[in-house]
Parts: sequence; structure tokens; C-alpha cells
Amino acid sequence: QSQLEESGGGLVQPGGSLRLSCATSGFSLDAFAIGWFRQAPGKGREGISCISYQGDGRNYADSVKGRFTISRDNAKNTVYLQMNSLKPEDTAIYSCAANFSPVPGYCALDKGQYGYWGQGTQVTVSS
Repeated sequence: QSQLEESGGGLVQPGGSLRLSCATSGFSLDAFAIGWFRQAPGKGREGISCISYQGDGRNYADSVKGRFTISRDNAKNTVYLQMNSLKPEDTAIYSCAANFSPVPGYCALDKGQYGYWGQGTQVTVSS
């Protein structure tokens, strides 16, 4: 049973916006860096954004830089991914993952560092 759950996916037109949420059950996110990953049909899993456990460090893949914003609310045990100016090539299954990493300012887009994963939510960008 997954301990992370994504929500907020759906169908959106090019240029539109969506906000994804990643919530946990059964454990606190306080000491975890959180990453967002996506996998398009026929492609490998791509790390697109991550945030350190205190929210003082963020990284973005070049493909989403300037369009996506990651944030977290530890009081709500939730991490968000605001996606603006969406393009058809952003179509994918989006998953969040947690890495136990209480290191100030640190997070990585390396999926191998993440031990807890959600099931994913579908994002489709199409007119």
C-alpha cells in the first residue's frame, strides 16, 4: 500500500495550469526531501523537481524551469507542484517520492535516492 498519494491531475489545454498535490499517510514528511517525477509513454522516468525537507532548497529540470513551482506545507504533510504554461510534451504520469534526508537545502532529481513512491496521477495536455 502506497504511503504517498498524488492528486490534481487531469486534462488541460496547452497554455493552461494544474496544481498537483502529494499527501502522505502514516508518516510525517518533516525529515523527507520530496521529488516529483514523470513518465511519458515509451520513455523513462524523469525527475522534474524536488524540494528539501525544510523547503529551503529546490531543483528543477531544464524542461520545466520557469514554468513549474514546487512548494510544501509540512503542517499539512503535503507537497505541491504548480504547473503553468503547460505543453503537450508535459503529458505523462506524474509521481511524487520521498527521500529520508534531513539535510538543509538538499534535494536531488535522482530517482535512485527515493525510497517511497506514490501511484501517480495522469496529466494530459491536449486541445
